[in-house]
Amino acid sequence: MFFFTRYPSSTLLRSYFLDVQFSRCITSQLIKWFSNFREFYYIQVEKFARQALLEGVADAGALRVSRDSELFRALNTHYNKGNDFQVRAAGWDTGPSVPTHPGTPLPVSLQVPGRFLEVASLTLREFFSAVRAGKDADPSWKKPIYKIISKLDSHIPEVFKAVGCSQELLRS
Repeated sequence: MFFFTRYPSSTLLRSYFLDVQFSRCITSQLIKWFSNFREFYYIQVEKFARQALLEGVADAGALRVSRDSELFRALNTHYNKGNDFQVRAAGWDTGPSVPTHPGTPLPVSLQVPGRFLEVASLTLREFFSAVRAGKDADPSWKKPIYKIISKLDSHIPEVFKAVGCSQELLRS
């Protein structure tokens, strides 16, 4: 789900986990998991933005996240441990990128939205620009970035609402 939404509300979570008996504790735990997912995401993106600066990248516009980029590999390894999802990246396979390594396609039919790569690229450019401008000296320098990214969640496919969805996806 994190490939589609980084900031789900409790209402959204309830509508996609139909087979879960929600209590205040369970809802709180799911919200906490997404908070942890976001923390990992932003730490990785910041690390790669700083790396790009150290490597002499001058233009934030030159940065993008592709399915072959090291940043995407780190995120995918974390969020897609079983390689249950494949990345569809139409229109995102050319141009300069963050440091890359030859990748291999993921072996599954369910597609991660290409929009995730767009959002990750924008996040990378925002972090890069903020660090380059010295905004990281302010303790709350990340808040404007979080605000931008929070508005970029994608629609989650209805297939995720099916009871036992995760088990079905694993079998396909």
